[in-house]
Amino acid sequence: MKQFNQEVQLTTGDRQLAGDLTIPPDAKALIVFAHGSGSSRFSKRNREVAAFLQSHRYATLLFDLLTEAEDVFYPNRFDIRLLSGRLILATQWLEQQQLTAPLKKGFFGASTGAAAALQATVAAPGIFAVVSRGGRPDLAMDVLPSVTTPVLLIVGSADEDVLLLNQQAYQELSCIKKLITIEGATHLFEEPGAMEQVSLAACNWFDQNLNPPA
Repeated sequence: MKQFNQEVQLTTGDRQLAGDLTIPPDAKALIVFAHGSGSSRFSKRNREVAAFLQSHRYATLLFDLLTEAEDVFYPNRFDIRLLSGRLILATQWLEQQQLTAPLKKGFFGASTGAAAALQATVAAPGIFAVVSRGGRPDLAMDVLPSVTTPVLLIVGSADEDVLLLNQQAYQELSCIKKLITIEGATHLFEEPGAMEQVSLAACNWFDQNLNPPA
């Protein structure tokens, strides 16, 4: 089987959410990306992580949590209930597709998308691992004690405010968890080698929790 690449459309009410679904040969699991405030499926950093995961036999779905019209209304970007609902919709859609239904699934969230991912794991079973990159898990603080899915939080050491918020959120998690700081990295992980470290840490977490060794 060759690598499968297709633009997909997810329908919610009268709205269409565009996504890019990639399935490498012999895919071992599928990662759904939840983008952060003001970002989209074209996020350079998330696409870098997705490409790394694809090279390690992970299928990926990068899709827009908001339509262009919705994104113009700034409060929508921080409406965690709305964003998590869209993630749940995507997960349900994947469960109905022949190619993706058999694959175990995980979430990779950035910024507000990380909060949406954590909230979605509580509302929708069937997610086996979550990774947050520079995320705002504090925006889902009320549900964190209920999260049972293994969670990895990745934060830049120079992203001091977000690091503090992640440390506070980490204390509320009672699931399998880990907090990794990327030395010298700021919020967007633009420093040389920072995104490579993020990609490797994420891949290792998914390997441990989606494909544990026998």
